[in-house]
Amino acid sequence: MTTKIHIDRRTNLLGSIWMVAAMAIFAIEDAFVKAASSTLSVGQILIIFGLGGAAVFASLARFKSEPLFVQDVVSRPMRIRVVFEIVGRLFYVLAITLTPLSAATVILQATPLVVVAGAALVFGEKVGWRRWFAIFVGLIGVVIIIQPGTDSFSVLSILAIVGMFGFAGRDLASRAAPATLSTNILGLYGFLSIVVAGGVFSVWEGATFVSPDIETSFYLLGAILAGVGAYSCLMKAMRTGEVSAVTPFRYTRLLFGIALGVVMFDEQLSSAMVLGSGLIVFSGLFILWRGKSSE
Repeated sequence: MTTKIHIDRRTNLLGSIWMVAAMAIFAIEDAFVKAASSTLSVGQILIIFGLGGAAVFASLARFKSEPLFVQDVVSRPMRIRVVFEIVGRLFYVLAITLTPLSAATVILQATPLVVVAGAALVFGEKVGWRRWFAIFVGLIGVVIIIQPGTDSFSVLSILAIVGMFGFAGRDLASRAAPATLSTNILGLYGFLSIVVAGGVFSVWEGATFVSPDIETSFYLLGAILAGVGAYSCLMKAMRTGEVSAVTPFRYTRLLFGIALGVVMFDEQLSSAMVLGSGLIVFSGLFILWRGKSSE
């Protein structure tokens, strides 16, 4: 019994380390994308980023002798997942390029709250009144951050909210995706959907594609490698420790995102952002605690 507890603690610790690493690298990816946006259009960034990530995951799949296409790829949950991935990626990239990185990162942390609400409404999972109340409090935190009706409100902050709902829909669709699809295949088609998002936005935007200079190319390469690395660390985290023990460390992305925004882009941390992010994190951790205690 003691040995089992020791093993559980060790795997949970290792899983938590993988999760913190994933969140740190995701934040670095966001910073690279924001830096590249100073010279490239959002559509071009998404296309290059998506192609690069898709090439890496396709290579990993072929290395493991996994077929790049199986019938389950076009199943209904996967089609829904692609649509939400396009919405989430497009609007979140727009958010981090047009608004402060720290604010967009904080709003993104409300995704787990929406996932829990969606799981109750779509999959019929039991969510008691305490967790519903926590979801409400977390969304209030989002409202405090964007400050509608005040001079500080920017309509561009809605971009991060739409992106957050897109990612929540993607996560819900991923739960219904066929179990036969490996991490590499999910990553491949996830990044291909980013290419689609970039293509659609480029047509709508009408921006001219330009040849990136050496500095911007470095940012793009960094974003691609960070995106693949963060995704891999995330999958490793979720498969190493208990979900209830590892998932709370998702919120460390908030700290990394704020730190990079302040240090790299001279962003200011307002009291509204501190209060709002506190409510979001508190709500998310409470929901995780209630979910574990009700098992």
